Amino acid sequence: MMTDEYESGGYEETEEQVSRSEIKRQMLALQALGERLVKLKPAQWEAFGFSESMMDALRESQRIKSHNAMRRHIRRLGKLLNQEDTEQVESLFQRMDDQAMQDNRRFHRIEQWRDRLINGDDKTLSELLDICPNIDIQHVRQLIRAAKKERELTKPPTAQRKLFRYLKDLDLN
Repeated sequence: MMTDEYESGGYEETEEQVSRSEIKRQMLALQALGERLVKLKPAQWEAFGFSESMMDALRESQRIKSHNAMRRHIRRLGKLLNQEDTEQVESLFQRMDDQAMQDNRRFHRIEQWRDRLINGDDKTLSELLDICPNIDIQHVRQLIRAAKKERELTKPPTAQRKLFRYLKDLDLN
């Protein structure tokens, strides 16, 4: 049944009413959060502080093998997430993403140092000494020589990996 107000064309959407499209967008966003949650390790779920029904649904997702069943389950997770504190979930995911970006930047910085040391000269090594005065210079020089030799002989990059691990342990900034 339609109201007289709607039939007469005088129907106006108030601020409290939400369009179907907006509701659908919100549910799709919650389903996307649910999909990200399913990809996490079960130990990470504890950090979110979910209700018991949400935790049961997440545990259940580990048993699902069928693609279609998983799609249905993710829709269910979206409905359950509607009752949870999604702002907290999103902020935790944001922190995880930020940490991943920082780790990625650090990884690339270490790679750049490794490549500069292998391709460079003693000036690059002295720059590294300025940053980290506690390095084992003899060990680093051995790794650099071995890495250069590996590149010349097109051997697997064993020494390059060792140099990378050594630089990683130094915690370069």
